[in-house]
Amino acid sequence: MTDDIARRRAGSATTDGADPRFASLPGRPGKIVAIHLSYASRADQRGRRPAHPSYFFKPSSSVAASGSSIERPAGTELLAYEGEIALVIGAAARRVPLADAWSHVAWVTASNDFGLYDLRANDRGSNVRSKGGDGFTPVGPALIDARSIDPGALRLRTWVNGELTQDDTTAGLLFSLSQLVADLSQHFTLEPGDIILTGTPAGSSVVVPGDVIEVEVDAPDAPGAPTSGRLVTTVVQGADGFDASMGSLPAVDDTQRIQAWGSPEAAGVDPAGSAAGPRLDPVLRDKLERCPVAGLSSHLRKRGLNNVTIDGVRAMHPQAKLVGIAATLRMVPNREDLFTSHGGGYNAQKQAFDAVGEGEVIVIEARGETDAGTLGDILAICARARGAAGIVTDGAVRDYDAVAAVGLPVFSGGSHPAVLGRKHVPWDHGLTIGCGGTTVQPGDIIVGDSDGVIVIPPSLVEEVVDEALAQEDEDGWIAEQVAEGHPVDGLFPMNAAWRARYAAARGGREPESGG
Repeated sequence: MTDDIARRRAGSATTDGADPRFASLPGRPGKIVAIHLSYASRADQRGRRPAHPSYFFKPSSSVAASGSSIERPAGTELLAYEGEIALVIGAAARRVPLADAWSHVAWVTASNDFGLYDLRANDRGSNVRSKGGDGFTPVGPALIDARSIDPGALRLRTWVNGELTQDDTTAGLLFSLSQLVADLSQHFTLEPGDIILTGTPAGSSVVVPGDVIEVEVDAPDAPGAPTSGRLVTTVVQGADGFDASMGSLPAVDDTQRIQAWGSPEAAGVDPAGSAAGPRLDPVLRDKLERCPVAGLSSHLRKRGLNNVTIDGVRAMHPQAKLVGIAATLRMVPNREDLFTSHGGGYNAQKQAFDAVGEGEVIVIEARGETDAGTLGDILAICARARGAAGIVTDGAVRDYDAVAAVGLPVFSGGSHPAVLGRKHVPWDHGLTIGCGGTTVQPGDIIVGDSDGVIVIPPSLVEEVVDEALAQEDEDGWIAEQVAEGHPVDGLFPMNAAWRARYAAARGGREPESGG
């Protein structure tokens, strides 16, 4: 062991002119591996307990020393801190058993895994942009000798402007620190100097320019109560934003605000209020409400779109007309371990209903499985209160009569008294799904009536509805002629003679589709 590393084991940083960002470390880390969810308190806050750890990488250029500042980029609002325990690898680890894993850890210290939630939706779990920025991984200030502590008895605390906001111990981990080392070593070699960020407990939230965040890791029950000292970071406002010509821009919605702040209350979002979701133009909505699904189907078929009906669903209220924009929810087949991790708490089903906006239709993928409910009366009431246009599920509805009494247009595969856990795990929402044999994407136009439910690509809806309404006018006139006793031959479809009579009846011009 070099003198430099020996000094760092004792917790003193060198001043030999090396890059100050890595002053608290034995050198620049080759890789930084971070875990998504690891503390029970944080997992319960997010509404799911993962069965296994999952990870992402952070660049070493994101490392910063204690006392540094972090910029919140111009045009963003959701910079969030996450106090974490950092493990520094001291000896190469490749396929090490659990019992030996801790011996490959040389030091423990404090870290702060900052994230910019304005970019989170664009990354969908990779966190490359949302957590990879310069200064987004402060580490230090002192290193705790891993040999001197029990990895199951470490304490992590975070303060914002002097107020304690996070306070948890490694006893609250879903996966032990040793397990993380052993697991990662199955996939690649952990090399000396590599850092593992071991996750954050509940209490992470948004910070703004001027806020000072402090993170400390200690072992209060170990001899001498070793500590990392307080890792201090100050938030400042950045002058630079992002260039739309280079890539996706920051974008936030209430879902990201709730995730960043930690709760709807902290985010200032009313979970019972009506979200401002995407809206249909009122004129277009009126056209769609007047246009039958059968007509829309015919004109989509003319464009080669045959697989756009959600099959196997029927209207709870036969005379109801459903028009709205798709908001999606995916159920996967029940597996007991996955239901344990994803079925309880604030799961994807509850998140989807809490997030639905005015004029949106919740479309649920249930694989046509009707031997368990996919929603009940409470969620139907929630959807109606938030201004949803309706619900479509190729699964079943429980509390059927109570759901019907809510009065919301609902199309389903039937009714069943069992709760969803009998057959389903609520898995994710806001993504492309399959419902009733067709693909549905968030933002698709959903129209339903007594004939069924159809999915219209947004890029085609204007021209399709205009053509379908014109066809409805024409078909109505044909029906009048047939009712008067004219034979359908040559009339349906119209030949040239009948077409001329139709034009004359309409004043020499084609009927207008708008209204």
